[in-house]
Amino acid sequence: MVSFFYSHLSAGAGGWSPLISDKYQWLEVDLGERTKITAVATQGRYGSSDWLTSYLLMFSDTGHNWKQYRQEDSIGSFPGNSNADSVVQYKLQQPAIARFLRLIPLDWNPSGRIGLRLETYGCPYTSDVVSLNGGSSSLVYRLSPGPWRTSKEVVSLKFKTLRNSGILLHAEGQQGVSLSLELERGKLQLLLRQGKTSPEPLRLASLGSLLDDQHWHHVVLEQKNAHLNLTVDKNTERVQLPAEFSRWLSLGAIHSLRSQKPDTSSKDLHGCIENLLYNGFNLIELAKNSDHQVTVRGNVTFSCAEPVSVALTFTGPQSFLQLPGTTASSPGGVSVGFQFRTWNKGGLLFTFSLPQQEGMVWLYLSDARLRLMIHISGSVVLELSAGAALNDGQWHSVDFTARRGRLTISVDKGEGGIAHAAPSFPVTTESQLFFGGKSEFRNLFETFQGCMRLLTVENQPVDLIKVQQRLLGNYSQLQIDMCGIIDRCSPSHCEHGGRCSQSWTVFHCNCSDTGYSGATCHSSVYEQSCEAYKHNGNTSGHFYIDVDGSGPIKPQLVYCNMTGDTHTHTHTHTHMLLHLALRPSPAVSQHSVHFDYSTQEEQLLAAISQSEHCEQELSYHCRKSQGSPFSWWLGGPGQGRVQTYWGGAHPGSQQCACGLQGDCVDLQHYCNCDADRLEWTEDSGLLTHKDTLPVRSLVLGDIQRPGSEAAYRVGPLRCHGDKNFWNAAFFDKETSYLHFPTFHGELSADISFLFKTTGSSGVFLENLGIKDFIRIELSSSTQVVFSFDVGNGPLEVRVESSVPLNDNRWHRVRAERNVKEASLRLDELPVATQEAPTDGHFHLQLNSQLFIGGTASRQKGFRGCIRSLQLNGVTLDLEERAKITPGVQPGCPGHCSSYGSLCQNHGRCVERASGFQCDCSLSAYAGVFCQTEVSASFKPGTSVSYTFKEPYELSRNRSALPSSIYSEMTLRAENISLSFRTNQSPALLLYVSSYYREYLAVLINKLEVRYKLDSSRDAEVLRSSVRNVANGQLHTVTIKRLTDSVSVQVKPPHQQVYFNLTSDGEFNAVKSLVLGRVHESDDLDPDLAKLASLGFTGCLSVVHFNTISPLKAALRHSDTSPVIITGPLVQSNCGSAASTNPYAAENTPHLSGKKGGASFASSGICKEAVYEFICCCKVGVYIYI
Repeated sequence: MVSFFYSHLSAGAGGWSPLISDKYQWLEVDLGERTKITAVATQGRYGSSDWLTSYLLMFSDTGHNWKQYRQEDSIGSFPGNSNADSVVQYKLQQPAIARFLRLIPLDWNPSGRIGLRLETYGCPYTSDVVSLNGGSSSLVYRLSPGPWRTSKEVVSLKFKTLRNSGILLHAEGQQGVSLSLELERGKLQLLLRQGKTSPEPLRLASLGSLLDDQHWHHVVLEQKNAHLNLTVDKNTERVQLPAEFSRWLSLGAIHSLRSQKPDTSSKDLHGCIENLLYNGFNLIELAKNSDHQVTVRGNVTFSCAEPVSVALTFTGPQSFLQLPGTTASSPGGVSVGFQFRTWNKGGLLFTFSLPQQEGMVWLYLSDARLRLMIHISGSVVLELSAGAALNDGQWHSVDFTARRGRLTISVDKGEGGIAHAAPSFPVTTESQLFFGGKSEFRNLFETFQGCMRLLTVENQPVDLIKVQQRLLGNYSQLQIDMCGIIDRCSPSHCEHGGRCSQSWTVFHCNCSDTGYSGATCHSSVYEQSCEAYKHNGNTSGHFYIDVDGSGPIKPQLVYCNMTGDTHTHTHTHTHMLLHLALRPSPAVSQHSVHFDYSTQEEQLLAAISQSEHCEQELSYHCRKSQGSPFSWWLGGPGQGRVQTYWGGAHPGSQQCACGLQGDCVDLQHYCNCDADRLEWTEDSGLLTHKDTLPVRSLVLGDIQRPGSEAAYRVGPLRCHGDKNFWNAAFFDKETSYLHFPTFHGELSADISFLFKTTGSSGVFLENLGIKDFIRIELSSSTQVVFSFDVGNGPLEVRVESSVPLNDNRWHRVRAERNVKEASLRLDELPVATQEAPTDGHFHLQLNSQLFIGGTASRQKGFRGCIRSLQLNGVTLDLEERAKITPGVQPGCPGHCSSYGSLCQNHGRCVERASGFQCDCSLSAYAGVFCQTEVSASFKPGTSVSYTFKEPYELSRNRSALPSSIYSEMTLRAENISLSFRTNQSPALLLYVSSYYREYLAVLINKLEVRYKLDSSRDAEVLRSSVRNVANGQLHTVTIKRLTDSVSVQVKPPHQQVYFNLTSDGEFNAVKSLVLGRVHESDDLDPDLAKLASLGFTGCLSVVHFNTISPLKAALRHSDTSPVIITGPLVQSNCGSAASTNPYAAENTPHLSGKKGGASFASSGICKEAVYEFICCCKVGVYIYI
């Protein structure tokens, strides 16, 4: 390494110290030639109190058009010294290649002045340069005849230009197909043209931004087979080429392969190209040496002639430029021109006063349009506007002229818009011209932040270098001879298709319609499985699931069925529902079929991987058609691998289910079809090995013989369970922890998990780097803290809970950190955020192991459970690591404390090893959370009779049936509830009889309850004040009795009345409960017997009598319950408040004329959420659970 220095860093006198210490000073070093600069070192002035504490570095090839060096493309300042003697060296992350270096002081010792000794380090830099000046100037390279294609081809170069358009590279292939790398609006576009007659070219890639800044930009095209990587500076995009290209390469203009004449229809490149290499060959050097493979066309020189264009950067509210106005000798009027570029929609560009009229002229941006406003004596007398979308970061020219009573503003020489006016007053100025902001106008206009160049006054260019030297005009807070615009959307930090927009200082991501949220659209708004939705309290329905969270796999819409016993995804295809019979055909020796799944491949494989179990039915029906080795199937990822085992067997066994079970039709074979019999037989079963699923193709070979017939059935792919959701570990000591490989979340990181503990503090997660770190901890019993450092100093985000977090219940933590902000969410509390510095470090650099449940120092460890830990969408397998780690146990019991409240309507939460279930046996409801109404439609002849224990059974010990089936004989209290809707009045809803001629009846005549608890007395009638409940609406009745006190509540209209009975308060020897028609009415009063014989027409739902649910017993457990059903009883959704057709029955079997009857499918206990993907060829995705 060669050392270049301005003032050598050594003991002794010397150093640079300007006369005035302010931020307008700089030290410039001319290295004599372009040099590869790798490091700088600073030291204070010898023997003084003069040193810099921070500074900027600028580089230039020409001494003009400076470029600021930025670390990580964001950090602009460098740390300086803390005294005058120590040396602080900084190695540049990316070497800078330049001839000139400029150091600009930012801060210095407040007790001294600016003082500096500087040393630069670097190496000589050599290059071959060519300058293309338009006019079809180009280099054309023709490859040698013969075999030419290599396994990898690489083109690399550097270029610089002041124009935002032009052709950089062009390659032509066969049949007029061509590939071009073109500069459009400062971006490089890779364009494919399919012949001369094709319409607009196909854009394969777009990279870079603001490439018209007259600075060198590095471009690499790397082609391997049909794939091509395009790299611009440090950003790469991968594309696939649809065609191969011949050996023809040109720079600067498009050429026709046949005529070899320039095609001037496209814009030519005006600029310089450096070190053009093709597979290691230096094409510029070949051109210099007049090699026959390279043809030089047009105005080409082998040096870089760079035009001088001095720009200004307006960085903020204090930035302005003041220039003298027109002189008395100038012709009457004003003429000002300039170019600007900005990202902001608003900002004051230019202003001057009208002293004679006591007025002001303002030229400004508003809503990205150019606007002119003239005030005279405090009133607006003239307004004009021109142009649109002028905040696109491109250079736009502005011309303002006022001559001979005519005023004109023009954008982009009129192409962007022009506006005229004929003011009745002269527009002239002999005062100052101001560009940018002025303090007195800040309340009226937004501040202009952007760049300007090519300023003219009265058609004379303004010498901005004289302005910089304080020889012309005045300025404040300007960066002169550079344009400091930054494209914060290139590359875009918006993930998952988020749309990036920006101002001068910040960018914003629009995450609408992406399925993701956050400052950079990083975190998915959807859960990763139906299991997760279930434990949020959701019931069956359509949901988007995102199987990898913040990963690259897109969300998919599925139907989650929360009522089954398994958590199932089902993927179907076009051939699954029918048996397709195959017969011999002279032209066909075998039959093959391919199964397409409309779910994207990555979604399908991720769902299989995440599920606990998958299965797919495979059936082969045969008649004189053997299976192995003539038939096989392909399964697994991609196109699948050949499989020779069949349903019910194991991979590689070449067997069928009957071979494993030993019950094949011919015991000499391992498959039924291998017996080659004349009668139909089959080999069917489930494929359950996830590595071989799904079934991709099926090949049937033995179908060409006379008499051979075959049929097949490939069922849907069903997967259930979410092995990630319950993956947990229990940390029983504060010194215990799990460790994993280093977490890589340099630019964006999201961490989510659930925890429960009885401790008041502890570290959940920690990962360290040399200086950087990331940590999430429980800092107190009510506070979670997310902290990290990416080089800007530690940053903390805190969330405070109003309730204790050490309650041994599950709590969810979601933390995210990106280049824009950090956020932390605890349970459903509001999200806490902290913004990241706009121009700070943003790479999180970690190098140690990731610690879970503790720290490397074994201090502040966490005691409790951590579950479902995910980092950037990837679940860490805590259970497997816990199995081999002392002090940590796999799994974590005790979920009902957190999820038990999800079990509704007297449902009981039951613990499971992984999760919980709601036992609905004591509830009148069913479903995953005991929330589904059990309802039935009744006809006049329908009767459901529930028999209580016979008297002689009181002394027998029978416990085979659940407690909901039987009740005690003598009752001193009842708790009754039911819902109904009907138009029948009067009607009998419920009747309870006893062996002692006592009864309880609920009637609709208004709403009436009759108690007869003494057979020697008349029934006591309790009437509600509700007038009409037979109106077809759903009503709920709740009756509660404790000895002689009775309450009756009706909803709607939410009325409750209280009664006192005069009888002794005991309901003796309860016999049966009847819903609908009562067949045994001998013990009834005459009017009640008449009603009982009429039956009930309407809907009954969720009937509950103390601990039994008679209607549910009839519909769901009729085989094992003491119920007798007569007449038609049809299960219905009529009891749902949302039901629009209350009497419409479900498509389910009828129960009638028998004791017990058919059993319905659901027992009311859901073990897991079930979701199915139904994926037919080119058909949508559903999930049935």
